[in-house]
This record gives sequence, C-alpha cells and structure tokens, in this order.
Amino acid sequence: MSCCNDATVSEFDAARGDTGRRRTTIPLHAVPALSEAPAPRDTGPAVRPLRVNGVEISTAELAAELQYHPAGDRETALQQASVALAIRELLRQRAHALGIDPPAPARAWQAHDLADEACQSVGAGAAGAAQDRHDAASAWHDGSESHAGESHEEARTRALLAREVALPDVEQRAVLRYYEANRDRFRTAPLLAVRHILLACAPADAAARSRARAQAVDLLGRLRDGAPFTALASAHSDCPSRQQGGALGQISKGQTVPEFERALFALPCGLCLHPIESRYGVHVVIVDERMEGRALPFEAVREAIRRQLAESVWRRAVSQYLAMLVGAAHIEGVAIDGATSPLLQ
Repeated sequence: MSCCNDATVSEFDAARGDTGRRRTTIPLHAVPALSEAPAPRDTGPAVRPLRVNGVEISTAELAAELQYHPAGDRETALQQASVALAIRELLRQRAHALGIDPPAPARAWQAHDLADEACQSVGAGAAGAAQDRHDAASAWHDGSESHAGESHEEARTRALLAREVALPDVEQRAVLRYYEANRDRFRTAPLLAVRHILLACAPADAAARSRARAQAVDLLGRLRDGAPFTALASAHSDCPSRQQGGALGQISKGQTVPEFERALFALPCGLCLHPIESRYGVHVVIVDERMEGRALPFEAVREAIRRQLAESVWRRAVSQYLAMLVGAAHIEGVAIDGATSPLLQ
C-alpha cells in the first residue's frame, strides 16, 4: 500500500447507510462515585432521587449506567444516564401491564438494549443521540435478525415494541420515487489511475514546505519539457511507489487522505500543472485515466431502498411511542421534555 492510501470504503454501502455503530464506554472506576459523601466541590450537581411512576431507581443503578454516557461534563452525563434508566423503567412497566414476559434465554448476559439506545435522545440534548437510537431500533423490527443470546430485558422490549408499534409497509412507488430523487447516491465509485512524485515534509515545517514547493515547480517544468515521469519519480519521490515509477494504481474515493482525494478527483486526465499539498508533503501528479462511476439499476438497489424507508418510518413510530409513554408518566428526578425532544423530529 502506498503512503497515501488509508483504507477502502464502499461508497454505495455508505450511501445506503450500512455503517456500523460502536458504543463508546469508559471504565467504571473512572466514573465519579455517586454515593460517596461529601463530594468535591467541582463534581457538579447533586444526584436527585429518580422515580418513575413511584418506582425508585437506585444511585447504584445510576452509577453503573453512567459508564455508557461519557460526556463533556458531569451534569450532561447524569442527565443522559437518568433519562436512559427512566425510559427503560417505563418500558418495563408497560410490558408488565400488558402481561409481556418472555421466558429468559439460556444466555441471559446483560446487554444494553433498545431502551438504552432510544432513551438517549429524550431530553438529553445530544445531537447524535437520536441517530444512535434510530440505528438500534432497526435491528429490533427486522424479523430476519437472530435474537440468540439476547437478555431477558431485550427480549421483553422487543416483544413490547412488536405488539405496540406497527411495522410499516413501503409501497413500490415510494421506493421508485426515492430512487429517482437520489440517483447520484446509487452509482459505483469512480476510479482514477494516478502517478505521483511525493516530496515529503511535515505539515508544520514551513521552510521544508517552501523548498518542496519550489522543487515541485522545477519538476513540473522538466516534465513539460519532455522528461520521463518514471525517471523523475524514481529519482526524487519519497513514496515507496517510486519503485513503480510513481504509480499508485487505481484509486477510488475513501482510499486516500481527504485533502489529497479532493484535489485528485477534481483533476482532468493529464499532468496537473500545479503542485498538490497533503499532510504528507507536496505532490506532483499525473492522472493517466478517469473511469467515471456508472449508475446502478433500480433492480440492484430496490430492496436496500425499501429497507431503508421502512426503517425510517419504524424509527419515527418508536420515537413517538416513547414520547407517548413519557407524556403519560410521572417522572421525578429528571426532566424529559418530549415535546421538543429529537424523538418527535
């Protein structure tokens, strides 16, 4: 791999939204102990008793939940953790009221379920919280997913949502309409065949950058006068690709650093008449070939679009359902403003 290639990313997968999500955690020992007294002055607001319809949630539960809500300040972390526990308790109470109690699975390991993900967006004030909950919700309504190894709490929440939130049907014309309105998203990635000469220098070394630019201009002049690119790359490039005459092979979007990628994909075929800079240094570049992406036919992406639209409707329905539970509940110790929450957006 050359010095400029970082990783390969499927542009179509990114367009479909098929990206993984990973929950960030912090060691529990790093969380401020909520039950210790007296607390240092700078630890933030005091922990208030948390009750949901008269059911109290202990400070020990809140301390355990805090590790899943790393935030810039303790007040925000407490708010997010409190909202998470409150909504999880609301879901438990609703399932109990409806007599939903699936048998405990053989592997009842404790995981943080959809309730965990969903509740982060209710009054938490975090911009990404709603999307976290949305991403988690899709796995719950998809009947093709395996539920092996889920906890009893997860199974109960899944059964509750399956009963209370209808799975939408997506009409074929809606799928086609989305495809027609977003054709640019459903294309194969363009490819470039590129050669370069890298004059390496650190981003912060102004003197080295200046020398590299001057050398790049000199090399461009020699290339315009007919000097062979392969020979100049072999003699001057600091990239391992010099052994192949500077050839980087075929490059698609996502395979190199962003600043180099932006410059490359804006170029026509031929020698770039000015140096290109990146975090690695200064580049002299020639584009040997451009292979434009081709449109993917509707049949190839129809099912992916249908699933995406169904998940979007499902997520909104789950959001509104949770907001309804919050609105009907008596919650003490945390303010959950369902009316302005991302749940309803």
